[in-house]
Amino acid sequence: MALDEVSITRAIVTEFTKSFLECTDVDCALVGAGPANLVAAYTLAKSGADVVVFERKIAVGGGMWGGGMMFPRIVVQEEARRFLDEFKIRYTEFEDDLYVADSIESVCRIAASAIDAGARFFNLVSVEDVMIREDNRVSGLVLNWAPVAAAHLHVDPLTIRSKVVIDGTGHDAEICKIVAEKVPETLRIQGEQPMWADRGEGVIRDFTKEVYPGLIASGMAANAVSGGHRMGPIFGGMMLSGERAAEVAMEIIGAIGTGM
Repeated sequence: MALDEVSITRAIVTEFTKSFLECTDVDCALVGAGPANLVAAYTLAKSGADVVVFERKIAVGGGMWGGGMMFPRIVVQEEARRFLDEFKIRYTEFEDDLYVADSIESVCRIAASAIDAGARFFNLVSVEDVMIREDNRVSGLVLNWAPVAAAHLHVDPLTIRSKVVIDGTGHDAEICKIVAEKVPETLRIQGEQPMWADRGEGVIRDFTKEVYPGLIASGMAANAVSGGHRMGPIFGGMMLSGERAAEVAMEIIGAIGTGM
Protein backbone atom coordinates (compact mmCIF):
# COMPACT_ATOMS: atom_id res chain seq x y z
CA MET A 1 0.00 0.00 0.00
CA ALA A 2 1.34 3.42 -0.97
CA LEU A 3 1.88 5.94 1.81
CA ASP A 4 -0.43 8.94 1.58
CA GLU A 5 0.82 12.18 3.15
CA VAL A 6 -2.69 13.47 3.85
CA SER A 7 -3.61 10.27 5.66
CA ILE A 8 -0.51 10.64 7.81
CA THR A 9 -1.54 14.21 8.67
CA ARG A 10 -5.09 13.14 9.49
CA ALA A 11 -3.83 10.34 11.71
CA ILE A 12 -1.63 12.69 13.76
CA VAL A 13 -4.22 15.47 14.11
CA THR A 14 -7.08 13.08 14.90
CA GLU A 15 -5.25 11.13 17.57
CA PHE A 16 -3.66 14.22 19.15
CA THR A 17 -7.00 16.05 19.32
CA LYS A 18 -8.72 13.04 20.85
CA SER A 19 -6.02 12.71 23.52
CA PHE A 20 -5.95 16.44 24.29
CA LEU A 21 -9.72 16.67 24.67
CA GLU A 22 -9.62 13.79 27.13
CA CYS A 23 -7.24 15.89 29.26
CA THR A 24 -9.38 19.03 29.51
CA ASP A 25 -10.88 17.90 32.84
CA VAL A 26 -8.55 15.81 35.02
CA ASP A 27 -7.81 14.90 38.60
CA CYS A 28 -4.27 16.29 38.56
CA ALA A 29 -2.32 18.46 36.12
CA LEU A 30 1.45 18.56 36.55
CA VAL A 31 3.52 21.41 35.15
CA GLY A 32 7.08 20.48 34.28
CA ALA A 33 8.34 16.97 33.58
CA GLY A 34 11.49 16.90 35.66
CA PRO A 35 12.35 13.96 37.91
CA ALA A 36 10.05 15.00 40.77
CA ASN A 37 6.98 15.32 38.56
CA LEU A 38 7.84 12.17 36.61
CA VAL A 39 7.74 10.24 39.88
CA ALA A 40 4.60 12.11 40.97
CA ALA A 41 2.86 11.32 37.68
CA TYR A 42 3.81 7.64 37.97
CA THR A 43 2.63 7.42 41.59
CA LEU A 44 -0.67 9.20 40.89
CA ALA A 45 -1.47 7.21 37.75
CA LYS A 46 -0.60 3.97 39.50
CA SER A 47 -3.09 4.95 42.22
CA GLY A 48 -5.84 5.37 39.62
CA ALA A 49 -5.85 9.15 39.24
CA ASP A 50 -6.46 10.82 35.88
CA VAL A 51 -3.11 12.56 35.27
CA VAL A 52 -1.70 14.88 32.61
CA VAL A 53 1.78 16.41 32.46
CA PHE A 54 2.64 19.57 30.51
CA GLU A 55 6.28 20.18 29.59
CA ARG A 56 7.49 23.39 27.96
CA LYS A 57 10.55 21.85 26.33
CA ILE A 58 10.67 19.25 23.58
CA ALA A 59 11.94 16.52 25.94
CA VAL A 60 10.96 15.45 29.44
CA GLY A 61 13.49 14.90 32.23
CA GLY A 62 14.40 18.40 33.33
CA GLY A 63 17.89 18.72 34.79
CA MET A 64 18.38 14.98 35.11
CA TRP A 65 19.41 14.57 31.45
CA GLY A 66 22.67 16.45 31.90
CA GLY A 67 23.83 14.63 35.01
CA GLY A 68 26.61 16.59 36.70
CA MET A 69 28.28 19.17 34.42
CA MET A 70 27.31 17.11 31.35
CA PHE A 71 28.73 13.87 32.76
CA PRO A 72 25.60 11.72 32.25
CA ARG A 73 25.59 10.25 35.74
CA ILE A 74 23.41 11.01 38.74
CA VAL A 75 23.74 10.14 42.42
CA VAL A 76 21.00 8.75 44.65
CA GLN A 77 21.37 8.25 48.39
CA GLU A 78 20.36 5.13 50.33
CA GLU A 79 17.01 6.60 51.41
CA ALA A 80 15.88 6.79 47.79
CA ARG A 81 17.59 3.70 46.35
CA ARG A 82 14.23 1.92 46.28
CA PHE A 83 13.20 4.14 43.38
CA LEU A 84 16.09 2.84 41.29
CA ASP A 85 14.87 -0.67 42.01
CA GLU A 86 11.22 0.28 41.36
CA PHE A 87 12.02 1.68 37.92
CA LYS A 88 14.60 -1.04 37.12
CA ILE A 89 17.40 1.51 36.75
CA ARG A 90 20.84 -0.06 36.86
CA TYR A 91 23.27 1.49 39.34
CA THR A 92 26.66 1.08 40.98
CA GLU A 93 27.25 1.37 44.71
CA PHE A 94 29.81 4.01 45.57
CA GLU A 95 30.98 5.13 49.03
CA ASP A 96 28.96 6.41 52.00
CA ASP A 97 25.68 4.87 50.83
CA LEU A 98 25.75 6.67 47.47
CA TYR A 99 24.54 5.00 44.28
CA VAL A 100 25.47 6.11 40.77
CA ALA A 101 23.12 5.68 37.80
CA ASP A 102 23.11 6.67 34.15
CA SER A 103 21.09 9.89 33.82
CA ILE A 104 19.69 9.04 30.39
CA GLU A 105 18.57 5.59 31.41
CA SER A 106 17.01 7.07 34.54
CA VAL A 107 14.89 9.59 32.63
CA CYS A 108 13.78 7.04 30.05
CA ARG A 109 12.78 4.37 32.55
CA ILE A 110 10.89 6.72 34.90
CA ALA A 111 9.06 8.41 32.02
CA ALA A 112 8.16 5.08 30.42
CA SER A 113 6.90 3.78 33.78
CA ALA A 114 4.68 6.85 34.19
CA ILE A 115 3.23 6.37 30.71
CA ASP A 116 2.71 2.66 31.32
CA ALA A 117 0.86 3.54 34.54
CA GLY A 118 -1.52 5.77 32.57
CA ALA A 119 -0.09 9.30 32.80
CA ARG A 120 -0.40 11.38 29.63
CA PHE A 121 2.26 13.84 28.47
CA PHE A 122 2.17 16.91 26.23
CA ASN A 123 5.47 18.55 25.33
CA LEU A 124 6.07 22.03 23.90
CA VAL A 125 3.17 23.37 25.99
CA SER A 126 3.64 26.42 28.17
CA VAL A 127 1.46 27.35 31.16
CA GLU A 128 0.92 31.09 31.17
CA ASP A 129 -1.72 31.45 33.89
CA VAL A 130 -3.96 29.59 36.34
CA MET A 131 -7.70 29.59 36.91
CA ILE A 132 -8.96 30.56 40.37
CA ARG A 133 -12.69 30.66 41.08
CA GLU A 134 -14.99 31.81 43.89
CA ASP A 135 -13.65 29.16 46.25
CA ASN A 136 -10.21 30.81 45.99
CA ARG A 137 -8.42 27.66 44.90
CA VAL A 138 -6.46 26.80 41.79
CA SER A 139 -8.90 24.93 39.57
CA GLY A 140 -7.17 24.79 36.20
CA LEU A 141 -4.41 25.92 33.85
CA VAL A 142 -4.15 28.36 30.97
CA LEU A 143 -2.12 26.82 28.14
CA ASN A 144 -0.37 27.91 24.99
CA TRP A 145 2.27 26.46 22.71
CA ALA A 146 5.77 27.06 24.07
CA PRO A 147 7.00 28.51 20.72
CA VAL A 148 4.17 31.08 20.90
CA ALA A 149 5.41 32.24 24.30
CA ALA A 150 9.05 32.21 23.18
CA ALA A 151 8.25 34.35 20.13
CA HIS A 152 6.05 36.74 22.18
CA LEU A 153 3.16 36.28 19.77
CA HIS A 154 -0.28 37.57 20.68
CA VAL A 155 -2.18 34.29 20.47
CA ASP A 156 -4.95 33.61 22.95
CA PRO A 157 -4.59 30.45 25.05
CA LEU A 158 -6.81 27.50 25.85
CA THR A 159 -7.67 26.11 29.29
CA ILE A 160 -8.05 22.84 31.14
CA ARG A 161 -9.71 22.08 34.48
CA SER A 162 -7.97 20.14 37.24
CA LYS A 163 -8.80 19.28 40.83
CA VAL A 164 -5.19 19.92 41.82
CA VAL A 165 -2.06 21.27 40.14
CA ILE A 166 1.55 20.31 40.91
CA ASP A 167 4.24 22.89 40.15
CA GLY A 168 7.39 20.99 39.21
CA THR A 169 8.99 23.78 37.17
CA GLY A 170 12.29 23.62 39.04
CA HIS A 171 14.30 26.51 40.40
CA ASP A 172 11.94 29.12 38.92
CA ALA A 173 8.75 27.80 40.59
CA GLU A 174 6.83 29.36 37.71
CA ILE A 175 3.27 28.43 38.68
CA CYS A 176 3.76 29.42 42.30
CA LYS A 177 5.11 32.78 41.13
CA ILE A 178 2.04 33.31 38.94
CA VAL A 179 -0.22 32.77 41.97
CA ALA A 180 1.96 34.99 44.16
CA GLU A 181 1.72 37.79 41.58
CA LYS A 182 -1.95 37.38 40.68
CA VAL A 183 -3.22 36.88 44.24
CA PRO A 184 -0.94 39.08 46.40
CA GLU A 185 -0.36 38.33 50.08
CA THR A 186 -1.52 34.72 49.74
CA LEU A 187 1.74 33.03 48.79
CA ARG A 188 5.30 34.14 49.55
CA ILE A 189 8.20 32.82 47.48
CA GLN A 190 11.18 32.76 49.86
CA GLY A 191 13.71 31.89 47.16
CA GLU A 192 16.27 29.14 46.76
CA GLN A 193 19.30 29.14 49.03
CA PRO A 194 22.93 28.42 47.94
CA MET A 195 24.20 24.92 47.22
CA TRP A 196 24.19 22.66 50.29
CA ALA A 197 23.30 19.13 49.26
CA ASP A 198 22.83 17.68 52.72
CA ARG A 199 20.48 20.39 53.92
CA GLY A 200 18.61 20.65 50.63
CA GLU A 201 17.98 16.92 50.48
CA GLY A 202 17.02 16.89 54.15
CA VAL A 203 14.13 19.34 53.86
CA ILE A 204 12.71 18.90 50.38
CA ARG A 205 10.16 16.23 51.29
CA ASP A 206 8.77 18.39 54.11
CA PHE A 207 8.69 21.42 51.80
CA THR A 208 6.65 19.45 49.27
CA LYS A 209 3.15 20.52 50.23
CA GLU A 210 0.04 22.42 49.24
CA VAL A 211 1.33 26.00 49.15
CA TYR A 212 -1.98 27.52 48.04
CA PRO A 213 -5.38 25.81 47.86
CA GLY A 214 -5.22 23.41 44.94
CA LEU A 215 -1.52 24.04 44.23
CA ILE A 216 1.35 21.77 45.33
CA ALA A 217 5.04 22.59 44.92
CA SER A 218 7.35 19.68 44.12
CA GLY A 219 11.07 19.21 43.52
CA MET A 220 13.21 22.32 43.37
CA ALA A 221 10.06 24.43 43.11
CA ALA A 222 9.25 23.28 46.66
CA ASN A 223 12.68 24.34 47.91
CA ALA A 224 12.43 27.64 46.05
CA VAL A 225 9.06 28.46 47.64
CA SER A 226 10.08 27.50 51.17
CA GLY A 227 13.71 28.66 51.11
CA GLY A 228 15.54 25.34 50.82
CA HIS A 229 19.05 24.85 49.53
CA ARG A 230 20.12 23.79 46.06
CA MET A 231 21.44 20.21 45.88
CA GLY A 232 23.15 19.63 42.52
CA PRO A 233 23.25 16.26 40.72
CA ILE A 234 21.88 14.14 43.58
CA PHE A 235 18.32 13.16 42.74
CA GLY A 236 17.01 11.11 45.65
CA GLY A 237 15.32 14.16 47.09
CA MET A 238 13.61 14.85 43.78
CA MET A 239 12.15 11.35 43.73
CA LEU A 240 11.05 11.53 47.36
CA SER A 241 9.47 14.91 46.69
CA GLY A 242 7.56 13.55 43.70
CA GLU A 243 6.23 10.69 45.77
CA ARG A 244 5.17 13.11 48.52
CA ALA A 245 3.51 15.46 46.01
CA ALA A 246 1.44 12.55 44.73
CA GLU A 247 0.40 11.62 48.28
CA VAL A 248 -0.73 15.19 49.01
CA ALA A 249 -2.54 15.38 45.66
CA MET A 250 -4.42 12.15 46.34
CA GLU A 251 -5.56 13.54 49.71
CA ILE A 252 -6.91 16.67 47.98
CA ILE A 253 -8.56 14.69 45.19
CA GLY A 254 -10.16 12.38 47.76
CA ALA A 255 -11.44 15.31 49.81
CA ILE A 256 -12.98 16.93 46.73
CA GLY A 257 -14.58 13.62 45.80
CA THR A 258 -16.27 13.34 49.19
CA GLY A 259 -17.33 17.00 49.20
CA MET A 260 -15.20 17.89 52.22
